[in-house]
Amino acid sequence: MKPSTKVIKPIAALTMDTANSKSSWQLGNAKSIPLDRPRLMAIVNTTPDSFSDSGAHLEPASAVRAAARFIRDGADMLDIGGESTRPGATRVSADDQISRVVPVIAAIREAGIEVPISIDTTLSQVAAEALDAGADAINDVSGGQEDRATIELASRRGCGLVLMHRLRPPDADRFSDQYAAGDQPAYTDVVADVRASLTEYSRDAVSRGVLSGAILLDPGLGFGKTVEQNLALIRGTKALLEAGFPLLGAASRKSFTGRVSMGSDDADPPGPADRLGASIALSIAQLLGGVRLFRVHDVREQARALRAAWRTIEPENPACTHT
Repeated sequence: MKPSTKVIKPIAALTMDTANSKSSWQLGNAKSIPLDRPRLMAIVNTTPDSFSDSGAHLEPASAVRAAARFIRDGADMLDIGGESTRPGATRVSADDQISRVVPVIAAIREAGIEVPISIDTTLSQVAAEALDAGADAINDVSGGQEDRATIELASRRGCGLVLMHRLRPPDADRFSDQYAAGDQPAYTDVVADVRASLTEYSRDAVSRGVLSGAILLDPGLGFGKTVEQNLALIRGTKALLEAGFPLLGAASRKSFTGRVSMGSDDADPPGPADRLGASIALSIAQLLGGVRLFRVHDVREQARALRAAWRTIEPENPACTHT
């Protein structure tokens, strides 16, 4: 279905100063993430079929070790998911997701790790169990559209909420670095269309009781967008911020990053493990546009790059030292 192209004016009271924002993302359990400098959300997938780190953190003990390492490397929070959202992925039931993520979240909390945790799911049942286990936010790649009860849950629990844009669910999607002729995602203007959809999602969430400060928006790079449309969304970061909410930068290791980094002698685009350079470059491009929170695989490298970039573009602002 073609996204809405209706122009919706942002809520004036929520509009950010994208150059000098001192806002924070409000989470559950009286936690928050200050957005006064670049912050990192480390990816901890508990899935056997993730495009990047399949099976690396299926066991709680392994996930705890990874979480501790990510925090040492500079992560400000953890994003834990039990279903791969890569294009073409097979869907995973709520029960299976719960069996994967809840033991991991519980083990992380039992290990004394108190940084915020988001649960990456589109299902309210999974989100509720994860919040009970110690999560502080819901990261919903469907923008709250797949399971409408997720919005009520976020409102009732007072947790953080990420609303992402996508055209279709993973099992009906295609890889974002190549589309067959006639299968190109259709947008009138990808930046305006995505902004309009995200504005609709956020207005709906606020109208149903989610605190405006708890909402983070994600343009959904790689989800139903061509390579050029992904790049247009990165170039349009400032325009996307006009929706009135902070943005999540989530380009890390996605297939389009490999495609745009190809050299003239490359026969094929780099695989996920070789997309670090492009991922960092695109994170910095988003940083320049006003993004302050980044969902990443390579925490140490991204932290160092963003720290250097931040000290260059904002020399009088707080240094990106991990706290």
